[in-house]
Amino acid sequence: MAAAFTHGALVLAAAPDVDRERFFRQLMTYCGIVVTYGGIVVAAFRRWCGW
Repeated sequence: MAAAFTHGALVLAAAPDVDRERFFRQLMTYCGIVVTYGGIVVAAFRRWCGW
């Protein structure tokens, strides 16, 4: 996740004429969704494989 946050910080810093707080919230929401669904997918895959 560190690379995603570093990239997000660079994008946020370079973004012209945007509401930085709103953009940050959207970025954090996206990261939260990815982490949540990623965990669900990995857990389902592990159960399916019998690990």
